[in-house]
Amino acid sequence: MPTKKVVVLPGDDTAPDTVAAAMEVMRALRMDIEFVEFPPGEQWVRGETDKAARAAIDTSDSTLFGSTSGKTNAIVYLRWGKQTYANVRPCRYLKGFRSPLADPDGIDFVIVRENMEDLYLGLEGPLTALEPLHLYSRLIRRELDTSERGIYAIKVITERNSRRIAHFACKLAMRRKAEGYPGKVTCTAKYNMLRESDELFRRVVEETVAGYPELKYEQYIVDDFARRIVQSSKDLDVVVMPNLYGDILSDAAAGTIGGLGLAPSGCYGDDYAYFESVHGTAPDIKGMGIINPTATMLSAIMMLDYLGFRDQAKRWENALRKVYAEGKVLTPDQGGSGKTVEFTRAVVANL
Repeated sequence: MPTKKVVVLPGDDTAPDTVAAAMEVMRALRMDIEFVEFPPGEQWVRGETDKAARAAIDTSDSTLFGSTSGKTNAIVYLRWGKQTYANVRPCRYLKGFRSPLADPDGIDFVIVRENMEDLYLGLEGPLTALEPLHLYSRLIRRELDTSERGIYAIKVITERNSRRIAHFACKLAMRRKAEGYPGKVTCTAKYNMLRESDELFRRVVEETVAGYPELKYEQYIVDDFARRIVQSSKDLDVVVMPNLYGDILSDAAAGTIGGLGLAPSGCYGDDYAYFESVHGTAPDIKGMGIINPTATMLSAIMMLDYLGFRDQAKRWENALRKVYAEGKVLTPDQGGSGKTVEFTRAVVANL
């Protein structure tokens, strides 16, 4: 296998600590990877570093990205520039995770979040700008009153993006089925109220799954699904949903296994993918050396699998499992008193 090139963007606040931890393990695994490392967001020079990062991304095989509070500016290019339309957020309980549930064993599903549109296009403005449209509400059965002082936000759901995320979810469910998972796709959205936008998403997903006769299909209104994440998450396999719901409900899913410090993600396009933890930059614990690097490590494991280093990814995952099963060196969010560097050394020692 030829040398792979990976861009490393440490991110902001405490994120560089988690990326440094992941890098320590990857170097210990001694893989044929060329790392192109950038400084933390606080050291970026607007325009100059942005341009260099985009150029590096364009010639790389993947990117490991730390969370950003806005200082690291490459996230927009990684998502929309590289068209990484499928945000994959696994939710899997490992023995030793500090779950609030009485019996979390067996939680192992994946949220597939559409990553391109919905409310995340940032189409907002003053309500008065809508006046020429004379918008009519089918619910309140009258024209929208644009004389009120307020802000609008536009939700966009397209058939194209809905269909390609549905196909991605189905292909993932097929791969998981081959590994022994149920082979089921669950769709969730607010299609009972948003009878055009979310209904379009639901209908396209249902039609797409019908083209995969080996898969089971189910659908739930998003508020009901929120309950199911807590009450019956062991029944889930691959769950596909629009952008906003995926962002919110993946955080709720992380809560069932023990918190955001355990939640990885990967953003996949047709010819590129980047990987980052679900959590933010945690500025409240910056400089304390106690942030949990597990989410970033699991994200990096996803990246290694994507790049073809599956044996090394498995070694890393097994080492991580052992550290949690032993429970001797865990970070404070998981009930321990260990530092980030101590946790990382324990993972390396178990490789």
